[in-house]
Amino acid sequence: MRAICIEQPRRLSKVDIPDPTSPGPGQALVRTHRMGICGTDYSGYLGKMPFFSYPRIPGHELGVEVLSVGDGVTKVRPGDRCSVEPYMNCGKCFACRRGRGNCCEHLKVIGVMVDGGLCERFLIRADKLHASERLNYDQLALVETLAIGCHACDRGNPQPGDHVLIIGAGPIGLATLEFVRLTGATITVMDMVAERLDFCRRIYGVPHTIQFTGDGSEIEQALEITGGDRYVLVVDATGNNKSMSGALKYVAHTGSLVFVGITTQEISFKHPELHKPEMTLMGSRNAMPDDFRRIIRLIEEGTIDTRPWITHRTTFDELLETFESFTRPESGVIKAVVEV
Repeated sequence: MRAICIEQPRRLSKVDIPDPTSPGPGQALVRTHRMGICGTDYSGYLGKMPFFSYPRIPGHELGVEVLSVGDGVTKVRPGDRCSVEPYMNCGKCFACRRGRGNCCEHLKVIGVMVDGGLCERFLIRADKLHASERLNYDQLALVETLAIGCHACDRGNPQPGDHVLIIGAGPIGLATLEFVRLTGATITVMDMVAERLDFCRRIYGVPHTIQFTGDGSEIEQALEITGGDRYVLVVDATGNNKSMSGALKYVAHTGSLVFVGITTQEISFKHPELHKPEMTLMGSRNAMPDDFRRIIRLIEEGTIDTRPWITHRTTFDELLETFESFTRPESGVIKAVVEV
């Protein structure tokens, strides 16, 4: 069976892996049809992802087909089209016992800590599959990205009319935007890339955008937009330590800041910036099973339209030649998918 493996930072190669054909109890054998390329995959390729280990077959944003199932599996059956919840939690640790398997102490995310779905077939726990009779494989592959934003929005808990700032209009920022807009909050998006801000205005009708230039005008624009109050909720989806360190200045008194991006660098700020406004600072990691079910329903209903997201495509055989280009901002990638 074919797979593509990240052997070390900045190097992809094809490898052969065993061909799994016999799912055990509670498992399913699935065929990958689509893989969305995530910021985690880019960071792993560039050697900047703190949870990545090498060599590694990537792939955690997946649209798959169930080929066969093992004993005791009733949730899915052969022929089902599914999204994959890639978080392999232990079910026994403190976080899991509290119903928070997204941050399990022993968590293994496929495509990050263990091999993922950038291959023709692989075995997976059947309880991590979420089936839909109506969604196509492109849509199913985007469910996991959307789930990250769904969980980040839930962490921040914006209310109707709240001013919310999303910093970073990449896929995770856009996923967060999808769910913040459903709350009735008033949204501002900040990014360095004008084309991404234009995408937010055209596709989502975002009322306020700020292009970050670093000249200090950003805070002036934020104060003007919010009537001098700043933002009840700020979500930083950049994964850039400088952006994350500076995000506190946009938060209103008694407001909240959610870090959904990941960085290997230190985040630093002066304590009064946190203490004086009695700010709530939160991390947001992965997503919950209910998020996957909710997102599938929202796409089926037409509340979420994933079509504008996919700006680039490649095939499995072409990936080695095209992947490098997707890492460059000038490529204009919002979301690239691999047709396996």
